Amino acid sequence: MIPQRIRVETAGIRDEASFHRVFSEVMGFPTTYGQNMSSWVDCMSFLDDGSSGMTTCSVMPGELFYLEIADTRDFQRRVPHVFKAFLDAAATVNARRIEGDEPPVLALILV
Repeated sequence: MIPQRIRVETAGIRDEASFHRVFSEVMGFPTTYGQNMSSWVDCMSFLDDGSSGMTTCSVMPGELFYLEIADTRDFQRRVPHVFKAFLDAAATVNARRIEGDEPPVLALILV
């Protein structure tokens, strides 16, 4: 199976609210998505469980989901606190899974 890879265009990210709006649209988060980093981590932690309803994007168990972040330097320059929170949250997704004896599920491609 070909691993899932999604490109996130970051030009529309101007603050925390727009970050969550962009990711909710791209990843297909549920309508109950909390629009905060804890909810982001929750949704992204289930990328290998397509039946969870946490995202419309998924991979098979044991596979990595590749998240390509476009215009990374501009994203980091424009909203450094959101960019840092995003990196921390992505690390938390994999740390949570490793602590639960599950393999990492998220790989970032920063372009």
